[in-house]
Amino acid sequence: MSESKAQNRAGGRSDPIGAARRRKTGLDCLRARPIPAGPETAPAEPMETTRLFARINRQSAPLFGLVALGTAAVASSVVGAPALATWAVFIGCAAGLVYALPIAYLDKGEADKTAAAWRRKFVLTTAFCGSAWACLVVALLRSEEPDALAFAMLVMLLVSTALSLLAATIPEAFVAGVLPMIVGVILAYSSRLQSSALPVAAMAIGVIGYFLVVVRRLRAAAARNVSLQAEKDSLIAELEQAKLNSDEARRRAESANLAKSRFLATMSHELRTPLNAILGFSEVMKGELFGPHGVPAYKEYCNDIHVSGQHLLMLINEILDLSRVEAGRYELKEESVSLPRLVDDCIRLLSMRAKSRNLTIVEALDNDLPDIWADERAVRQVTLNLLTNAIKFTPQGGSIAIKVGWTGSGGQYLSIRDSGPGIPAEEIPVVLSSFGRGSLAHKNAEEGSGLGLPIVKGLVELHGGQFRLTSKVRQGTEAVVIFPSERVMDATPARDPDAAEPRARGRSRRHDAAAAA
Repeated sequence: MSESKAQNRAGGRSDPIGAARRRKTGLDCLRARPIPAGPETAPAEPMETTRLFARINRQSAPLFGLVALGTAAVASSVVGAPALATWAVFIGCAAGLVYALPIAYLDKGEADKTAAAWRRKFVLTTAFCGSAWACLVVALLRSEEPDALAFAMLVMLLVSTALSLLAATIPEAFVAGVLPMIVGVILAYSSRLQSSALPVAAMAIGVIGYFLVVVRRLRAAAARNVSLQAEKDSLIAELEQAKLNSDEARRRAESANLAKSRFLATMSHELRTPLNAILGFSEVMKGELFGPHGVPAYKEYCNDIHVSGQHLLMLINEILDLSRVEAGRYELKEESVSLPRLVDDCIRLLSMRAKSRNLTIVEALDNDLPDIWADERAVRQVTLNLLTNAIKFTPQGGSIAIKVGWTGSGGQYLSIRDSGPGIPAEEIPVVLSSFGRGSLAHKNAEEGSGLGLPIVKGLVELHGGQFRLTSKVRQGTEAVVIFPSERVMDATPARDPDAAEPRARGRSRRHDAAAAA
């Protein structure tokens, strides 16, 4: 019931168009994102790995062309012009396929993306590209130049490394890409099994096998990443849906709260008008202003009607006050208020009720306290509610101690302690809630609405203060209202900043009902 909370509630009610716009935006985002609703509807792994393969190859296609150009420039000094020209045409077609096929795949709609068919296309394209590089490797191995063998091994390792990275998500593509080079090496050395270069070729093929193992591990890592991404997307979708549900529930709650406030505002007039007539006529009949009743019991009935009407009117007023406080519609009419004087007026107002129960009221009011900036009607209602509760729950012959003074932080406090039955610790949150009443209250006190303490708490918090309720069974209850130092209008006297307990000074007065009698 803080001021900020009230403002938030009011803001939510006053902007239904903005709330509807936010809900529509959230739904549009949810529809636009291709996120699965749960693990059972997660996207198939082949589709995701194929899409990842296409993206990687599309981005690396320009680099592939630059590598081919650099290799052709170096190979021109080792391989003959006719063989190099044939390879250049071959590798140019391969580079075009490597670049065009991923673009065609990514540009097509989701309905056209059949994972198995596109994976076969990518495997064949990689095989074609590997065949182009195999042609260069074979040409280098058949060259008579002394550096041709080393350059051929370098090309094989370079192509194998590149393919292990580019085709990691589709291991079949890696195998299709390096297999032509392996076959080319075997064919090139099949007629020279005793050649000294054969171990080098075997080592190159062994390195390709090592890269195949690396590719399989990269494939497993990519699959894990795809699974984690799908799980993350699913969680995001659930969070977005939960947020939409929460916003909708909040909107409905705010609408219901607004409807409740309007209903209470309307019913207050509709109920008070006939109730005031009932109270007025019952009082006239109870006082026998127009003559005595023919039957004495009628006078008792009129008195019961009048008392019941007053109780109903009090209940209506408390419900309306609590409703305004909770809805943030209670407007404080702040002015300069003397807390000791106001408390003294409330004590005089309820002194006859205390005397009727033979209660002793002990006052300790600091008359030197400066005024506070507060709503006098609200502070008076807080004081009357607490005093009424103390008188109601204190047994015959008990005592009530009332203190007003400084707090350790420079504010002002009001403390009311009674010697009643007390409240169990676990029931304090209950009595502070709307319509909440403790178990001992049902046994030892007259019936009430259970709204007095929630109204007190709400009014004190509207002033930025604190309300504390402490109690022990069979020892009594103490209610403390603390107003912050910001509401004190005059300079405060020197005080101990480490003081933990409120302290009062000034006038002390004792109302002893028995002595007064």
